[in-house]
Amino acid sequence: MNYSIVKYILGWVLRLESICMIFPLVTALIYQESSGVAFLITIAICATLGYLLSMKKPKNTSFRMRDGFATVALSWIILSIMGALPFIISGEIPLFHDALFETISGFTTTGASVVKDVDSLSKCMIFWRSFTHWIGGMGVLVFVLAILPSENRSTGNTMHLMRAESPGPSVGKLVPRIKSTAKILYGIYIAMTILLILLLIIGGMPIFDSLTMALGTAGTGGFSISSAGAGAYAPHLQIILTIFMILFGINFNLYYLLLLKKVKDFLKSEELRFYLGIIFLAIIFITFNIIDQVGDLATALLQSSFQVGSIITTTGYATTDFNLWPQFSKMILLLLMFVGACAGSTGGGFKVPRLVILIKSSFIHLRSFVHPRSVKVVKLDDKIVDKDTISSVSAYLVIYLVIMIVSVIIISFDKFDFLSNFSAVNATFNNIGPALGEAGPMSSYANFSVLSKLTLSFDMLAGRLELIPMLLLFSPSVWKRQKSSKHNV
Repeated sequence: MNYSIVKYILGWVLRLESICMIFPLVTALIYQESSGVAFLITIAICATLGYLLSMKKPKNTSFRMRDGFATVALSWIILSIMGALPFIISGEIPLFHDALFETISGFTTTGASVVKDVDSLSKCMIFWRSFTHWIGGMGVLVFVLAILPSENRSTGNTMHLMRAESPGPSVGKLVPRIKSTAKILYGIYIAMTILLILLLIIGGMPIFDSLTMALGTAGTGGFSISSAGAGAYAPHLQIILTIFMILFGINFNLYYLLLLKKVKDFLKSEELRFYLGIIFLAIIFITFNIIDQVGDLATALLQSSFQVGSIITTTGYATTDFNLWPQFSKMILLLLMFVGACAGSTGGGFKVPRLVILIKSSFIHLRSFVHPRSVKVVKLDDKIVDKDTISSVSAYLVIYLVIMIVSVIIISFDKFDFLSNFSAVNATFNNIGPALGEAGPMSSYANFSVLSKLTLSFDMLAGRLELIPMLLLFSPSVWKRQKSSKHNV
């Protein structure tokens, strides 16, 4: 590992975090809250450490793919530890493991909370929880790539960072330069967030609520800003949130096509069609399954649309206690947790394109028994999916299932029922937040043990970073010092 460049990047991450904490500090000043001191102290710590780590740019700026992946994992861990300090210093979440769980849940856009009474939190802490969703939604390293001085940096190096942090089977450049790609992605992200904030304000939502709810929706996070949840808002505001949750679950590369006025290419996207098709069918099935329980078609459609949009995009907001829904509807939601959003979006989960590739490759494999001499290839958007991608998707599924099974076994020591254990792992691993049973939408993760919370914290990070970056930290070869090279890459 090239420790000098890793240290340099971590320094910039801490610098960025110190800047981000200015916003909750300003919130504390506006509402005259003493908890703002906790942010002031944390800003000083982050800024000082960040400056010391990045004050001198290393001569050797090259690193391998595994180094890039490990750097991303370390960045998110450090980001979470520092982000937990305001909760601990202020005493609003005094225990370290609880504060760390809450912060990891925020940055990974999971929305799983250990706070039983959200209304007891100060405004600045509520804002910070929602803001961590927005920061983690697009990815902190993507933002660093957009602002970091670019001289003498290798495209290959920066692509390693972007690939490790971007969700989906693969990541590509929208334009030749990685820095320009990062700027385009964040430009779209910011524009959509601002539009949502304005629509919510125009719709009558209070300004503070509009900001925090929009930040959580954009990052597909889902931290509730009050104990009443999203159900406290008027139906038209719930509809706005539903639409934007679904929009933020779409591959941002497709929005770039719209900017280029390539509407036909946008509409031809197979990934988009599968994503919207799954949403449509799930809404229809759940609507007619719960209509007798909720009383009328309009309410059933509103509730099912919101929860389907919230779950498949891994946002995690709730307008009702879907824990009380019929088993059929709960099973659909459980499956949607697994599916997740599109690649290249702010959503989590297994991702739609991976699911499409697995289904297509499975059907081709079955056909080969009937027609052994036929040659069939997997295509996505009329493009052949290479064998390496298919193999990586299959390997991803195996690793995904192994981690999920081990996690369920570990938290089973808490002696909750199987549905609670399985859905809690599913909800955290896929960065959704609310689960079923003990960790339902109207409950919290507060009753889980320290071991379970640490396990679920790892799951949240692993799920957000597509497994490999976190797993590589356990490989001794990653930590071997990289031999110096005469030429910088």
